[in-house]
Order: sequence, then C-alpha cells, then structure tokens
Amino acid sequence: MTSTDFTAAPSMFIPAPVTPYQGDIARYWDREARPVNLRLGDVDGLYHHHYGIGDVDHAALGDVEAGDYEKRLIAELHRLESAQAELLLDHLGPIERDDTLVDAGCGRGGSMVMAHQRFGCTVEGVTLSAKQADFANGRARELGIEDHVRARVCNMLRTPFETGQAAASWNNESSMYVDLHDLFAEHSRVLAVGGRYVTITGCWNPRYGQPSKWVSQINAHFECNIHSRREYLRAMADNRLVPQAVIDLTPATLPYWELRATSSLVTGIEEAFINSYKDGSFQYLLIAADRV
Repeated sequence: MTSTDFTAAPSMFIPAPVTPYQGDIARYWDREARPVNLRLGDVDGLYHHHYGIGDVDHAALGDVEAGDYEKRLIAELHRLESAQAELLLDHLGPIERDDTLVDAGCGRGGSMVMAHQRFGCTVEGVTLSAKQADFANGRARELGIEDHVRARVCNMLRTPFETGQAAASWNNESSMYVDLHDLFAEHSRVLAVGGRYVTITGCWNPRYGQPSKWVSQINAHFECNIHSRREYLRAMADNRLVPQAVIDLTPATLPYWELRATSSLVTGIEEAFINSYKDGSFQYLLIAADRV
C-alpha cells in the first residue's frame, strides 16, 4: 500500500473559506505533496504531518554505506513520528469505545487511525484541505474503519460538533494557523466538562525576547504564525482549559531533525529547526489541559 494507491473519495461539501488567509492555507495543503510526508507514510500506511521524538535507533539504521540505508533511515524517521503521536494519545486520559475524539487539523489522518486502533472509539477530524480529507477518508475505507474514522473539510474554529460531544480533542502541530483564543474557545465548547485537550506544538520562547530569525524562517516556509508559550497558557486559562502537564519535548525532537537533515527528504527548513532549538528561541511543547 502506497500513497498513490488511494482513489478519490466521493464528492463532499466544501465550505468557502471564512477569510482570505484560510483560503491561502487550504490551497497550500491541497498542493502539498512533499516526499517527507508521503514516503514516510508508505512505510506502514500511517500518514503523518508532524515531527518525531525519541532517540535514534542506530542499530536499526545499520551501515551508512549499505544499499538499503536510505530505506532504513526513512523507516526510522517514521518510527519517531509515530512515537510522537503515541505520546499525544498517552495524554488523552481514559477513553471508552463509545466516546468521540476530535482531531483539529487532522492532515492525512495518521493520528486518527492510531487513536481508533488504540481506543476503538469514533474519531472525527477536520482540515481546511479537501485533498487531505479525501486522502484520510480513503485510507479509513481501505482499513474498513470508515464508520469510526472520518475527516471533513471544516474550519477548526467553527466545527459542526455538538456542545460537550467530545471526550477529548487535540491539535498536533496545527495551532499555529489560527488565533489561540478562538481555537481554545471552540475546544472548550466541544469538550465535555472534565474532557481532555492536548496540543503538541512549536512555540517561540518569551525568554528569548522576540521570535528569532529562525522562527521567522519557519513561519515563512509554512505560511503560519507561531505563537509564544505564554500565549498558549494565557489563552487556555481564558477558555476554561486548565493545564495538567506541560512537557518540554525540545531535547526529544532534536535527534529526529538531525537525522532528517542527513536524508534525501530534506526540504530546506531543517537548519532553522535545529538552530532555533539549540539557541533556545524555539521550543517543542506538549500541553495537556482539562476542561473545567
């Protein structure tokens, strides 16, 4: 099974962008087809749009001169990305089979599939990209889980879900495309009281003073607006989301970036990530918060 095996999903209603910027982001991700996202997903059919954490397994990589070294490197990068998703799921708390989870900014659906496989529950994903939603739904059909895993084209700030419908929700590297107060207001609405919200995100470090030149390069590369750590915590507090854990994953993600920088899948942004993590201007955080 590869990323080119999926047929188009049946036509779906695609709402018009609320703002010109949302239209820009929809077009950006509709046109995106980076090998670093697709070839890693081809390893086992889990297609992610986030980065990895954990130590590199150099034994699994083997000899750099070996003919299959690049294939092993791609598999290792993918293992680290899946480890990141597993960590996010670890922080969702107790989930029952009849619960509903919401993935805000679901991409091609890898984390949704993993959540359903772990918990057996319903997982609803939203993305501005019709191409990503088609892909995610096609993969769910291939796996026979389309009754439990669904992606739809939707603004994550105005979702169609009922108030209090979700037992847990998350953003995995997607919160830099929206205003945080608007985002957390919507998560607070959708979550049941006592429900869990989790985000894993890159954020600029207020102790650095202002966003560094490396952070500015990342913003330009992805057409996003990276927020500060302080902004996340303030916006959560304003929207009845009380942090239960704030974990600095910066040291855990550096090995992923340093390995990726040696691969054939480089996109040109690797240096900015590595340097910003090392100089302290950029942090990779997990924040888990309860709806009160």
